[in-house]
Amino acid sequence: MEHVPPPAEELARLDRELTELDARRAQLLTRRAWLLAALRPPAPAAAPGWNPSAWGAPPAGRPGAPAQPWGHVPKRPSAPRGVQNVLLTLGGLLLTVAAVAFTLVSWGSMGIGGRSAVLTALTAGTLTAPVLLVRRGLAATAEALTAVALALTLLDVYAVHAVAAPDTDGLGFTAVASAVLAALWTVYGLALGKLRLPLPAAVVLAQWPLLLWAWAAGAPALVVGWVLLATAVLDGTIALYGRGAGARVTACVGGSVMGFSALVVGLALSVTASGPLAAVAPGALLLAAAAAALAGAWRAPRGFARAGGVVGGLAAVAAVGGVPAAAVPDGWMVLPYLLCGLALTAVVRTRLPGSAAHGVLAASGAVVAGALVWAVPPVATVLLGPVTLLSDVWAGPPEGFRSALGSTLPWTELAAAPVVSALMAVLLGAAYRWWPTLVRIAGPVAVRRAPDTGGEPGTPQSGGAASHGVGAHGRAGSGALWSAGAGAAARRPSGAVLRGAAGAAAAALGWAALLLAGAVLDVPYGVAVGGGTVLVGALLVLAVRSAGSGRGASAAVPVTASAAVPVTASVAAVSGAASAGLLSLASEGASYAVFGVLAVLFAGAAVRAGDAVPRAVFSVAAAVGATVLTGFAGRSLDLAPHEAAPLVLLVPALTVLLGARLRRDPVALPVELTGALGALVAVGAAASDGPSSALVLALCGVLAAGAAVRPERRRVAGCLAVVLFVVATWVRLAASEVSFPEAYTLPVTVPALAVGVLRRRGDPEASSWTAYGPGLAATLLPSLAVAWADTDWLRPLLLGVAALVVTLLGARHRLQALLLLGGAGLASVGLHELAPYVVQVAGALPRWLPPALAGLLLLGVGATYEQRLRDARRLKDALGRMR
Repeated sequence: MEHVPPPAEELARLDRELTELDARRAQLLTRRAWLLAALRPPAPAAAPGWNPSAWGAPPAGRPGAPAQPWGHVPKRPSAPRGVQNVLLTLGGLLLTVAAVAFTLVSWGSMGIGGRSAVLTALTAGTLTAPVLLVRRGLAATAEALTAVALALTLLDVYAVHAVAAPDTDGLGFTAVASAVLAALWTVYGLALGKLRLPLPAAVVLAQWPLLLWAWAAGAPALVVGWVLLATAVLDGTIALYGRGAGARVTACVGGSVMGFSALVVGLALSVTASGPLAAVAPGALLLAAAAAALAGAWRAPRGFARAGGVVGGLAAVAAVGGVPAAAVPDGWMVLPYLLCGLALTAVVRTRLPGSAAHGVLAASGAVVAGALVWAVPPVATVLLGPVTLLSDVWAGPPEGFRSALGSTLPWTELAAAPVVSALMAVLLGAAYRWWPTLVRIAGPVAVRRAPDTGGEPGTPQSGGAASHGVGAHGRAGSGALWSAGAGAAARRPSGAVLRGAAGAAAAALGWAALLLAGAVLDVPYGVAVGGGTVLVGALLVLAVRSAGSGRGASAAVPVTASAAVPVTASVAAVSGAASAGLLSLASEGASYAVFGVLAVLFAGAAVRAGDAVPRAVFSVAAAVGATVLTGFAGRSLDLAPHEAAPLVLLVPALTVLLGARLRRDPVALPVELTGALGALVAVGAAASDGPSSALVLALCGVLAAGAAVRPERRRVAGCLAVVLFVVATWVRLAASEVSFPEAYTLPVTVPALAVGVLRRRGDPEASSWTAYGPGLAATLLPSLAVAWADTDWLRPLLLGVAALVVTLLGARHRLQALLLLGGAGLASVGLHELAPYVVQVAGALPRWLPPALAGLLLLGVGATYEQRLRDARRLKDALGRMR
């Protein structure tokens, strides 16, 4: 039987084969280009040269001639055309300067006849000369004279106004002159099609007649907006149907500027309208702009069509939404715009071209995103506002939810924020629930774009439906279809990813809507605390159920798509739990209730969750909640922080027992680390009292020793237990003001060293740190601490002798622990004895000498840096070879 692979495997195989075909095609095209270069006739003689960093194929040569090396670039003289352009530009510039000087300076010394003759002769000559030059093939010279003629026509306009019509309005005269010059240069450019300057100049001149006319007439802002829009429409027509790339590019730039200005005018008038009727006229302007943009997008190339769709969609939203927005209070203005933005999605059922439709959909997304961004600050305030309660825990419940937040936000102006979030949550949740139906509704847009193989099976985004649509239009064969589909799948997210994003966004927005509703309505404190806790429970249920339902998903569905909803719900649950917990700190009873319920909820979610990561997150959250409860117990019993510290160790003890129960489960390590952090909190709380600190450290050592019973924790937990026991002993000795710690440490050191000797005899490979380290440290370190505060000579002497003996034994038997501990003790004793003399010498030296000596030391170290590195490596290797 023939094996039929599943669709996901077949799609991956096709993608690999298409990639190999693309690579082979690129290789063949490169070889073809090299062969074409080799078959070209030889270039003109050039000076030999060799550029080893140049690229390209070897240049062609005469038959039989030696091949030039690759990268050979012949030297060419300066291009004659470039020199010609420079000369013509300078000549035209000088003629223009001369004409300006004549018009401004010498004009008044001539009679009316002379003036007319000079103007007529110069203008006619500069306009006629390019015609003759073009016929003779001198296009560059004709372009230069055309530029001069353009400048002369502008000067003619100025001269006519200054002499013939000095009393006319300057703006009106300029508007008429701009229109006349635009028409003149349009006819001139169309007559001389080979010249590139006249038509762009005509387009530039055409930007001003209507605008200057409106300005001269004192037209209101709305009329100015219509004038700008009419100019933009003219520019768009030229950009689509005009002759010459220069004229089209100029018209495109001008239309963009004029259209943007018209939209700004219309939007400003619509937003500031005093009522719905006042917003109708600006809305008509914006609607006309939207219609013009979509009409241009119908005939424009793909990129411009998409931009036109975006502009048209945004303008339509501003036009239609501005009318009801002018009738509602300020806090609700965003809602009409959001509804209009959502209505733009109906473009999927129209006959608008695909690129323009995608632009309209992008505009809809931009409006929705803007509305959601507007709702972000109040959500952040609701989540982070309860942090202010940390300064006064259990001070009493506030009057309402807003009082607990301590924020000055204008909540009355944010009344629409929960409605916006809830509306988007409902729509995205519906899209997540009925995704296949939504894809079928969006079929026309899916068919009019490149097929997306990542869509749902059986929908227009899948390969089969897309191939049917393309085949009906007869535009592509099956091979081209599959190639386009593979490329589209690599560039665009699949339908499963989009559906997962919709579900995740719906969960997050629904949670945010409920939080905002409580703040906007200013619910009582108890309702806010209880509602926040219940909301955390609902999010945990959603996270656990969504993760469970996604376990049986198809292998073709990406993991990120199936995990989007549970991950979002888990993050929201943790964030909401932190906010609810902080909010409960205003009341003692609320604190116990909220943290107790949260600990139970997260523990239950950890038990029901299937994957390791959410289980670990929920377990850590439950441990944190339990740790906070133990802290509350100490506060309720009126215990000082150092007295309540042992209570905090209850949760670390439970985490040790739970770790022993879980063994190698992935959740065990995060839970035990959380317990370790709780123990660290207990140590910090007891630090202010010596006996309590020693007790807490000893209890932590017991917990670490209990964890060290397990083989997988023995190495780390065992060392930690030893350190904690030793530190607890030192702290207790210091708290008891013991002046002779050796009386307590030597009885521990001697048997510990004896046990170490026996360990080394039974296992010669055992580390010296394991055998002798704890015993030596138990005496050396406390004695060093006391010796630094001892003014007598006997203890430093005895300690120094002992450290010297330990150092020599370590060097003799190559024991790393003895060598390092003894050497560190000997160096510390030596510094203690030298310290008074160093202080005396430092006081007697000039103040400039220590910095100078430090600078010389740094110079010496820098000069021998490499040698010091080699010495350090040798020392490290020598220590590493010791036991």
